[in-house]
Amino acid sequence: MNSCKIAVVGATGAVGQVFLDIADQRHFPIDEIRLCASERSVGKKIEFRSQEIEVELCTPAVLDEVDFAFISASGDVSREVAPLAANRGTVAIDDSSAFRMDADVPLVVPEVNAKDLNDHKGIVSIPNCSTTPLVMVLNPLMKKSSVNRVVVDTFQSVTGTGAAALAEMEHQSEAILNTRPVTSNEYPHQIAFNVMPHIEPFQKNGYTREEMKMLYETQKILHNSNILVSATCVRVPVAVSHSEAIHIEFEDMISPNEVREILENEPGIKIVDDPFSDVYPMPIDAAGMDDVLVGRIRKDISHPNGIAMWVVCDNLRKGAALNAIQIAEEMMKRDIVAEKNWRK
Repeated sequence: MNSCKIAVVGATGAVGQVFLDIADQRHFPIDEIRLCASERSVGKKIEFRSQEIEVELCTPAVLDEVDFAFISASGDVSREVAPLAANRGTVAIDDSSAFRMDADVPLVVPEVNAKDLNDHKGIVSIPNCSTTPLVMVLNPLMKKSSVNRVVVDTFQSVTGTGAAALAEMEHQSEAILNTRPVTSNEYPHQIAFNVMPHIEPFQKNGYTREEMKMLYETQKILHNSNILVSATCVRVPVAVSHSEAIHIEFEDMISPNEVREILENEPGIKIVDDPFSDVYPMPIDAAGMDDVLVGRIRKDISHPNGIAMWVVCDNLRKGAALNAIQIAEEMMKRDIVAEKNWRK
């Protein structure tokens, strides 16, 4: 399959806008594109490849006419649109959490488990934007030694919540700097000049849903239920890019130099690691980049087989839109887009 027709559901959102930029930058082969959003955005025009395209509702008629439906909207929208697309022979590539743990839905990072796409049934899920960089680091290192345990603390940007959260942070920052009252709508507390160890609702075990996603999604993507991941997910006043402090306990001893050598040869990973020269990954450097940046690679002094590192990734690109496009590219390359592949 050399080209395709697509629908972008959630085209006016933060991820949808980045998706269009990346599709253009990568020369993603699109014969026809339909831009879909909610009723309040219908009629709005968005420029794509020098054309003004009018936003419309995602209807069954639209889904009938495309090969892929890229969905970046709420879970409720995904639960409605993705099965509708699949039933009509259109591949739904979904950015929400709605289908990630469904046994019949591949959860894919192409650099890690592209082969899982062969078993798709019309719906493919993209992992949580904090899970993606974690599994990209773990997967190649597991070939050197099995991983027993991971402790990861995330520092996640406000665009992980959406464009409204970014606007709220900007308004709060302006208000604080001008000694005006601050209001909060998107988060339970002020995010400007603050950090919150609270992303998604808390569960009975004291972890948040976001933190449990990192465990369950990692196990599914890596096909390894023995890997234990303890996460603390923190929202920070950063516009774009999620950062992660990762501590990995291996079965065998592994040196920082071995880790660097393994990771620097991995597609989608860039080593940025010269701390004595003040060189390490930062959100402002990762923003707008496709690669996952890895640095501060060192022995974990609390465990003989431990490695610690600092990882940063643009959550709107590799954490969402880029991963979706890479999935479509891989499916086209494998010729597993046509309806006959899952409706035999």
